Amino acid sequence: MRLVNEGHPAPRSRSLNAVLLAATIALGLASRRYGDQLPPFIAAYAGDALWATMVYWLASIALPRARTTTLAAIAYGISFTVELSQLYHAPWIDSIRATRLGALALGHGFLWSDLLCYAVGVAAASLIDVGLLSLAEAQRRRGNTKDTEH
Repeated sequence: MRLVNEGHPAPRSRSLNAVLLAATIALGLASRRYGDQLPPFIAAYAGDALWATMVYWLASIALPRARTTTLAAIAYGISFTVELSQLYHAPWIDSIRATRLGALALGHGFLWSDLLCYAVGVAAASLIDVGLLSLAEAQRRRGNTKDTEH
């Protein structure tokens, strides 16, 4: 029996990835709000890693059939571009960055360490994604095996 979508990646669950997105945002905001209660290393870098993780989940919702490597490249590319944009200062973009939402989305100043944090965040999201895809595939196979046994 031929598997559904054989040769093509199975689509990700948009609803599951939306839950992961919401959880990532909550963790990122909590890491900023309660940073003084976290170990200094975590407080300094978790928010940036989680920001890139959030971008990965957004990409996975927009492109549920994309390969994990494609999503990782998109997420890191966007993160890298946003970080580079922090080298540009003009009144219009600095006024956006001066708002809470603008600061969360665009950041304030370029830091090389953020690029490493983004790589860690994208790698973590990719590993979680691969694990979830493997679980979904195993469940599909069990379902297909049960269907062919009758």
